[in-house]
Amino acid sequence: MSDNGPSVTDHALVRWLERTGAMDVGQMRRLLSSSLARAADAAAQVGGGNYLVLADGMVFVIKDDTLITVLEDDGRHAHVYRHKDRPSDRQSDRRG
Repeated sequence: MSDNGPSVTDHALVRWLERTGAMDVGQMRRLLSSSLARAADAAAQVGGGNYLVLADGMVFVIKDDTLITVLEDDGRHAHVYRHKDRPSDRQSDRRG
């Protein structure tokens, strides 16, 4: 037997964690879902079933109201953060 066993896919790892009881996958799923609830509510208000949630250095990709993947935030969506009002923006809005 070699020290170099077969590669292990993410899917296989999650199933192993779930089936050995090393991790409660259902509980993790519920925690992740509840942490995205506020974003889901906001998306529902504007009729969005497909959207991104940027939080904690991650990009959560939601398609048809289902989280399909989580990516590292590589800065590609930095323009999304620019929508927040800055004091100088609010002052110019009051004048005009």
